[in-house]
Amino acid sequence: MNDGHCGLPTAELVPVAEELLEVASDLVLTALSLELADGTVIADRVEETDCIFLAGLHRAERAVAERLRMLSLGPLPWPPIDAEKAMPWIEQRTGLTLAESQRAALELALRSKLLVITGGPGVGKTTIVNSVLRVLAAKDVKMLLCAPTGRAARRMSEATGMEARTIHRLLEVDPKHGGFKRTDENPLDCDLLVVDEASMVDIMLMQSLLKALPDRAALLIVGDVDQLPSVGPGQVLADMIGSDALPVVRLTEVFRQAAQSRIIVNAHRINQGIVPDLGRPEEASDFYFVPADDPEAAVARVVELVKTRIPARFGFDPVRDIQVLCPMNRGGVGARSLNIELQKALNPASERRVERFGWTFAPGDKVMQIENDYDEEVYNGDIGYIDDVDPEVGELSATFEGRGVTYGFGELDTPVPAYAATIHKSQGSEYPAVVIPGMMQHYTMLQRNLIYTGVTRGKRLVVLVGQK
Repeated sequence: MNDGHCGLPTAELVPVAEELLEVASDLVLTALSLELADGTVIADRVEETDCIFLAGLHRAERAVAERLRMLSLGPLPWPPIDAEKAMPWIEQRTGLTLAESQRAALELALRSKLLVITGGPGVGKTTIVNSVLRVLAAKDVKMLLCAPTGRAARRMSEATGMEARTIHRLLEVDPKHGGFKRTDENPLDCDLLVVDEASMVDIMLMQSLLKALPDRAALLIVGDVDQLPSVGPGQVLADMIGSDALPVVRLTEVFRQAAQSRIIVNAHRINQGIVPDLGRPEEASDFYFVPADDPEAAVARVVELVKTRIPARFGFDPVRDIQVLCPMNRGGVGARSLNIELQKALNPASERRVERFGWTFAPGDKVMQIENDYDEEVYNGDIGYIDDVDPEVGELSATFEGRGVTYGFGELDTPVPAYAATIHKSQGSEYPAVVIPGMMQHYTMLQRNLIYTGVTRGKRLVVLVGQK
């Protein structure tokens, strides 16, 4: 599960268990047969391969597939809409001229009970979602919007002008008893559910969401399938698209305005396996490459870029606007050691500071919450800023998106300094400027979808630092 898997091929599982448990394979096989008989794990074939699944995850995969099929076959919750009339109405309302691919997607969305829309940055996913929402709002269709993280939900609200919630909040987390209050027995009240940033949704969360969706409702799933898959087990969006059982719109055309951005052009090149343009741009640009041959040089470059060069040239605030995103946590150019260096450079600790769990916290520090806290309503990946550290009371106060949160000194294992973060943690977020170190020492992590996800987090500036 930690590696995102729901099951493993039996031929891989047995040697891994032997090594991990330091026991002989016949003992592993005996234990496995007992667990199979108990139903803790389930044997199944995936194509030609015998696999063992954890029972809960196997049930979730089955339940999601079954529910999606059932939903897709039901009748539409709104009367038929004449797309020919809807298009000019939308173009007039938004002042945008829809491209052929967008018109086709909009038409399909208006007549589909279930639709998946995928594509990279600058291909107009938001335009289509907004168009669908406007047409259906005019028909009094009841709509709910959600995304996996607080930051993705806020971005969705800003883009659509409608309230979007996190999936957890939509399903009404029950902190006392665990699980959600919204289920098949107490379903959501909507005719259409829109899920954004769906690449981040793992199999268990998707199962809970589909369970709470009433049979009558339509479902619109939006996400970029080429980004990193969810941190939790499963790759729901990729599997939905790969199943060929559901209607999918794959947008590939980068629109003119977006094509002027080197971030977007290079992101699409990275995704296609073409080396991005790392040359020095002739004029001002939003994408740069800064060479650094070894880890020491890379760390120095990153600190210099964040502290002085980017703020001087582009006017970005080094703490609030610039985010360093690393392929991994460990190593000299990993998020941990870069956090220490950046903290020293940007916020040398004052008298009022506290050291806990291997980190120093002081007023002015940028921190990231790394666990969901449903009582305080701060979630994994949320970024905040420390207002004060009070050693007498033993409390630290911080602000997350305008909301105050107080931590006792004993609870300081849930926020971590966030001058640098891993690319995995940045999923679903956008930052005005990102700096991404990439060194050969990270090679175990340097997959195409990791670099692509990192680059697409930058809104106005992306700087890659490292070895070509």
